[in-house]
Amino acid sequence: MAYRAFRLVLGLVAGLVAAYLLVNGGVGVHRALTSESFSTAALTGPITQAAGAMVVLAIFYFVFIAPTAIKRVLENIFSVPDLLKKIAFTLLLLCIYRVGFWIPLPGLNQEALSRSMGQLSEGALGQAMEYFAMFTGGNLQKCTLFGLGIMPYISASIIFQLLVTVVPALEKLQKEGQAGHKKIQEYTRYATVLLCVVQAVGIYKFIMVPNLYPAYVESTSVFLMAVLGLTAGTIFLMWLGEQIDEYGVGNGISLIIMAGIVARMPGAISDLASMTSFKVAGGGSEIGLISIVFLVAAFVSVVAGSILITQAQRRIPIQQAKHTRGRRVYGGQRQYLPLRVNHGGVMPIIFASSLMMFPNAIARWVAEQWQGNSVAVFFGQAFNMDNLVYQLVYVGMIFFFAYFWTTVQFRPKEMSDQLRDSGSFIPGLRPGKRTADYLERVMERITYCGAGFLAAIAVIPQVIVIGLGIPFSIAAYLGGTGLLIMVSVALDMVQRIEAELIMRNYGGFLSGGGRIKGARG
Repeated sequence: MAYRAFRLVLGLVAGLVAAYLLVNGGVGVHRALTSESFSTAALTGPITQAAGAMVVLAIFYFVFIAPTAIKRVLENIFSVPDLLKKIAFTLLLLCIYRVGFWIPLPGLNQEALSRSMGQLSEGALGQAMEYFAMFTGGNLQKCTLFGLGIMPYISASIIFQLLVTVVPALEKLQKEGQAGHKKIQEYTRYATVLLCVVQAVGIYKFIMVPNLYPAYVESTSVFLMAVLGLTAGTIFLMWLGEQIDEYGVGNGISLIIMAGIVARMPGAISDLASMTSFKVAGGGSEIGLISIVFLVAAFVSVVAGSILITQAQRRIPIQQAKHTRGRRVYGGQRQYLPLRVNHGGVMPIIFASSLMMFPNAIARWVAEQWQGNSVAVFFGQAFNMDNLVYQLVYVGMIFFFAYFWTTVQFRPKEMSDQLRDSGSFIPGLRPGKRTADYLERVMERITYCGAGFLAAIAVIPQVIVIGLGIPFSIAAYLGGTGLLIMVSVALDMVQRIEAELIMRNYGGFLSGGGRIKGARG
């Protein structure tokens, strides 16, 4: 019954959206054909809207009507009340995040802010802000309650993960298990508040002050409300992420970042449709057919590559020792130990991008302070996002965090001890140190491949922007890092739902079983 109601509501929504797009597209085609200054470029938008309507209806039919595995899995999910509550809880918190995303801070002149941000959107600073919005879930161009996003929490997490490896007291806390982890998490929250205050003061001074109403420029109360609002917004986002981790489905912080990316993708598609030209090579603000073909190929490659690198494993053969008890022989089975090629997921890209925002801002400040100094000019240009030096440092940071994340999460010595204690071993290797060294060596090699793929995906948007003239806001979301994050986080959520279904003996996304008993269409 619940599934039928859900399908009916979505069917009505899909029908209304498709009808709206078809009517708008038809009106646009009629206006373009009857206009005195007819041009093929005027047909691009209406045709795209009509195609979008067909895509919406096709997706609804494939997911909810056709006898596909997706429909069967949805029926299974609605037959598990606990799982359905977790998914609904997760979606509710993400909706709360999107509502808070649009709450403006007090005293701001939104028209002046829009004008100033529009002037900066085409330059390097505009790209930096777009990157900031992509990796943090915030948006400095609007200066809303969630303007800082989740970046301070990510930065604090990076700092404490680095400190755990060099500070003996923190390392000892980490070895205490769950209690030590909670204490480190508490320190991370305190550091997040401190970073929020520092960054909020900077945003108020450099972004908000030039765009405040004149009566509020010298107001202390507006300053305090802005700093406290930005700080409280980030702390609230951190709390939302923790609630999703505990009571929902998926990684809360990653889902918040993914929600911000998904919300921007329709705008990127709309911008692409409005700028598309039927010429082979576009010019000026137009995007030609060659660029479109390359962008489609990048989209398909990133999606396929993301799935491949996320699911890829290096399977280490594990042999169980045989035990003779009386006349019976136990054990002796051969199993596999799966090691993920991309052990860190998208976290290396998120960490590297978060830290690379600071050199860009510092470089611009140095170049402005010492305009006549050749060293300052070189430093200012080197860390622009379209410069080779920036890209090389960015790639190096991705490799560093990929290995760092693997070092923090992957413990070969503990894994070797567990294999030895359970009576298992890797054929040809002695249990203990040799097994641990072998696992560490294998993980180092496969991490290199995973980091290389992440680095290539991170650089692709820049290559597209520079070489083909596609705006960064389009390339990043339809063929680059934003798409990679979205696909990886979605795969992680699918795998968690799969585990919940399999745990209850229901068919998951990857299994081929029939509909469960009690499910209704």
